[in-house]
Amino acid sequence: MKTKLSPVISGTMNWGVWDKNLSTSDMAHLIHMCAENKITTFDHADIYGGYTTEAQFGKGFAESGVSRDKLQFISKCGIQHTEGRNNKVKHYDYSKDYIVNSVEQSLKNLQTDYLDILLLHRPSPLMQTEEIAVAVTKLKTEGKIVDFGLSNFTASQTALIQKFTKVDCNQIQFSATHFEPMLDGSLDYMQLHDIKPMAWNPLGTIFREDTDQTRRLKKLLAELVAKYHVGSDLILLAWILQHPAGIVPVAGTVNVARIQYLKTVTDLKLDLTDWFAIWTESMGTKVP
Repeated sequence: MKTKLSPVISGTMNWGVWDKNLSTSDMAHLIHMCAENKITTFDHADIYGGYTTEAQFGKGFAESGVSRDKLQFISKCGIQHTEGRNNKVKHYDYSKDYIVNSVEQSLKNLQTDYLDILLLHRPSPLMQTEEIAVAVTKLKTEGKIVDFGLSNFTASQTALIQKFTKVDCNQIQFSATHFEPMLDGSLDYMQLHDIKPMAWNPLGTIFREDTDQTRRLKKLLAELVAKYHVGSDLILLAWILQHPAGIVPVAGTVNVARIQYLKTVTDLKLDLTDWFAIWTESMGTKVP
């Protein structure tokens, strides 16, 4: 993969009308603060905000004054949503024309000439892998994308795409509460085929749900916070970073203090037994 990602990726899904509804100046300030704190990669998807967030971000980027060559832009396409478009049913479209047109619209919205990475958002049972390859080749030849990857694809689905075009990365759900990809072959496949993993929802359900699993983890995290003198969120991200696949977490925070704090995550290395203790408490049983 040609694109060098920052150690933590800034996820923009909640920047717009889906949650925080940030103003242009707020986005400009946030982009500037992220860049200052070594978070230079921004994760988008055309559907965020009902197809509105990319354009809002683009205005913020133009106002930020941050040089494009200092940043990396990721976007995803393929989901035809009912929100923001006249679709009767949510579906996936991976035709050549749809992929190309989606990228061109994202470039216009983000006010940039190229995407560092294009991801197919979710696998479709009807995707024609040869047609996807034609679209990707065209976009690369025209300089509109640098690297190509997937999002939420299994190992076998990734292999199917790789039959006709190189896959550089795959963005999957992975966290201390959702660790299945390190057991079902997903992360093994990525390591074998030089595919960079990214993890969305890297903090999992720990701060959003009250279950036996999250209660066990919170109890352990309280001990680890006292031991390492950092917040529990940093410990959870460090747990992900310690996996040999080189997983890059996508963090959705818009809090400037937390952004400044996140840059220190690469300095934290958990003791081997603490790493396994987190996995043990998540499972609720000893490791196999």
